[in-house]
Amino acid sequence: MAAFGTVFMPQMALAQYDNGAWSQTEIVSSNSLTLHPGAHVLHYSSTCFEGLKAFRHADGSVNIFRMDANIERMAQSSQLLNLPAIDKAQLKQMIIDIVARFKDGVPETPGSMYIRPTHIGTEAAIGKAAAPTESSLLYVLLSPVGDYFAGGGKALSLLLEEDGMRCAPHMGMVKSGGNYASALGPILAAKSRHDADQVLFCPNGDVQETGAANFILIDGNEIITKSLDRSFLHGITRDSILTLARDRGMTVSERSLSVDELLERAAKPGTEAALSGTAAVLTPVGTLIRGEQRFSVGSGEAGETTLALRKALNQVQWGESDDPHGWLTPVK
Repeated sequence: MAAFGTVFMPQMALAQYDNGAWSQTEIVSSNSLTLHPGAHVLHYSSTCFEGLKAFRHADGSVNIFRMDANIERMAQSSQLLNLPAIDKAQLKQMIIDIVARFKDGVPETPGSMYIRPTHIGTEAAIGKAAAPTESSLLYVLLSPVGDYFAGGGKALSLLLEEDGMRCAPHMGMVKSGGNYASALGPILAAKSRHDADQVLFCPNGDVQETGAANFILIDGNEIITKSLDRSFLHGITRDSILTLARDRGMTVSERSLSVDELLERAAKPGTEAALSGTAAVLTPVGTLIRGEQRFSVGSGEAGETTLALRKALNQVQWGESDDPHGWLTPVK
């Protein structure tokens, strides 16, 4: 499999918003877009996106995982960025139709078809730094993928960043490209200076998220993760993992977690940590770096509970277990 997200299906679904209304959906080439150089998105970052997956089951059927939740979050991101309101029913049909068109291209498990709906402001108006775009473009790309992290189940190392933030606090719950761009510098510095895989942003000692995934701590039968607020992304995989943990009788604590408490709990032999996300699924964390010190999380290896929860999620996605929460949408 090529590097994650670098191969695309030759066509995409596209709709345009102009004069107060959305156009009919078109299926067009995915090789290029035509934008005016003064497009709002290019100057004022009026853009948001989603990431979800379609999976091939053993019976040959293809199913999209938690599409409705992703559509709701995209509607929220568009609203918070003051982009034109999306037509949620239209976006749902766009996703289903483009996946159905390339159904034969959905890889066998553990691969999947990554689905990337994207919404951008297109109005040519460089004088609108303090005003929203009046036109926009909504499109859905497909990319067949394997594992996001090349190491698969290898436990990652995270640098604890206690000074900076991933993004502006009021923008955290928006899935916008600017938030990822602002985290890139700290991530590259952490890799260069500390050989870290990612940065765990902990402004003023408050454990939040990494540059591209939510953070989860597992201490015995308890899962601890930050309670939802505007400062970080409300991950759909995070919600799925917490739901499966509750189904297994685990205690889920959504609350503030300080760096000091994190390191204290990490020192216990059975503690585990993980990153959750559409791409990452549930990836174990084995090492935390604070300053020049490195701290193992539990054994420093992938933990049993992390692997069990990842397996439980995969089994639903892959059609190997029941879907009691109605997370799967079959593609005809």
